[in-house]
Amino acid sequence: MNPTTARKARILVVDDDPGLLRLLTIRLRAENYEVEAMESAAQALAAATRFRPDLVISDLRMEPVDGIGLLKELQNRWPGLKVILLTAHGTIPDAVQATQMGAFGFLTKPVDKQELLDQIQRALKISGFTDATEEWRADIITRSAIMEERLAQAHMVAGTDARVLIIGESGTGKELLARAMHKASPRRAKAFVVSSCAGISEEQLDSDLFGTADGAGKGRKGAIEGADGGTVLLDEIGDLPLKLQQKLLRALQEDAVRPVGSDTPRPVNSRIISTSSRDIPALIAAGKFREDLYYRLNVVQIEMPPLARRREDIPLLIAHFLAQIAAETGQRSIYPPEALELLATADWPGNVRQLANLIRQTVAVSQTPVIPVELVQQSLGGAPGRLPSFDDARDEFTRGYLSQILQITGGNVSQAARLAKRNRTDFYKLLGRHQLVPEDFKQR
Repeated sequence: MNPTTARKARILVVDDDPGLLRLLTIRLRAENYEVEAMESAAQALAAATRFRPDLVISDLRMEPVDGIGLLKELQNRWPGLKVILLTAHGTIPDAVQATQMGAFGFLTKPVDKQELLDQIQRALKISGFTDATEEWRADIITRSAIMEERLAQAHMVAGTDARVLIIGESGTGKELLARAMHKASPRRAKAFVVSSCAGISEEQLDSDLFGTADGAGKGRKGAIEGADGGTVLLDEIGDLPLKLQQKLLRALQEDAVRPVGSDTPRPVNSRIISTSSRDIPALIAAGKFREDLYYRLNVVQIEMPPLARRREDIPLLIAHFLAQIAAETGQRSIYPPEALELLATADWPGNVRQLANLIRQTVAVSQTPVIPVELVQQSLGGAPGRLPSFDDARDEFTRGYLSQILQITGGNVSQAARLAKRNRTDFYKLLGRHQLVPEDFKQR
């Protein structure tokens, strides 16, 4: 899926009053919004994972989880997602408190239609909903549910200045996601500057990040200052030397950099996004990364899944890379079904980057437009991976489904069983079969 066409803003409405829920849904759909209506916080959280709303409108008084509880959980899972609360006159102090906790605003019942629409438009504008298009993510090729969830999280955060740490294996597309976030942000008209923290000397990296100064107080700007209101991507931040970690921490604390050769700070106004394929908590435990810097950079964390967890994207990616090669060289190639099966079931330790390189390699050396399956096998360097059996695939899906429900309900088995439409006895048996312990999902 590579959408660049206009789409409607998605609004999730939550209220345990069916009549009001129906009225709000009708009003919002009449204004050309895409609406999902839910009667409880638990249903809303489950729907948000699938529906990926741009805005949530929720009643304040609900059972068993009220609007404030829903607000906290939404903020925890999707920072940047705007929430408007609906309240009766008697609960206005609670609603005011909720806005102090991060709610975008509140409206009193009965809800005035124009006031509702005005507040929705303000919330969507602040959230970074970019002209109702999805141009921002056009370079990310996917139809995977897990990738769509990551993109939804990225889009919600893009409208803020929160620092983001994108983690994941090498070749998963961390830089692509960072660029997409920049395109979806209010900083999109400014520069996007990439600075790699790996593979160069400490002296050169110091200069690249923080710049240099000469005797006249001038010199070359580094990436952090040079982005000038745009976005700086610190690629592979886990490789940053300890000395420069201290310097970066100071820059983040002061919103200023001190170029090489100068003690005079220069103010900066750049958003920081970092990536890492290394286990930074392990680096902290080994004394190789500053914990205080980690928390400064890791305000929001997004994990890019490996290609093995989004195999449904492999045929789409193959078609995309073949089209790219055809546009660049005029050489049109195809893979026979047997070769496509090998590619779809192979191990991909290098992820999307490895797949792209293999496709370019096989197209380049193939002597025919139809790429021989033997050439693909040779390029893979061994026996292809095998798809799991039907039973194994079903078990894997079931375990993931149960884990998601337990996470949504905070380990409450009764609520989870109701969401799954199973009785508690059967549900407990399923948990036992898949070795899931409800207590592991309770919030602490």
